[in-house]
Amino acid sequence: MTIKKMVHVEYAIAFAFLIFVYMKLNFPIWLFFVLLFVPDLTMLGYVMSKKIGAIVYNLGHTFIFPLLLALGYLYFLNSHLLLVSIIWIAHICMDRAIGAGLKYQNSSFTNTHIQRL
Repeated sequence: MTIKKMVHVEYAIAFAFLIFVYMKLNFPIWLFFVLLFVPDLTMLGYVMSKKIGAIVYNLGHTFIFPLLLALGYLYFLNSHLLLVSIIWIAHICMDRAIGAGLKYQNSSFTNTHIQRL
């Protein structure tokens, strides 16, 4: 197995695990699938320019913010924060499982930190 394929499989397993965790926490599964593609709205930044598009897209597809939400859950004990965090992280894992990674500011949308789509 190549390293590239291993990275894809790793993220696919993480995605499946997050669905399992989400269901074990008894969150509504329909909501998971409704919200799963919400982070892709960050692609709208590309309407303004490649640079702004890449910045906005990367902000929505980095693990920093959903992990901060998970920390917020631990502090505030608000299950909505955990729900959104799990779905957001699952989205990132799903994207990376198919090779859609973070975008470069001076490049096309298809050139990612993982591969060229």
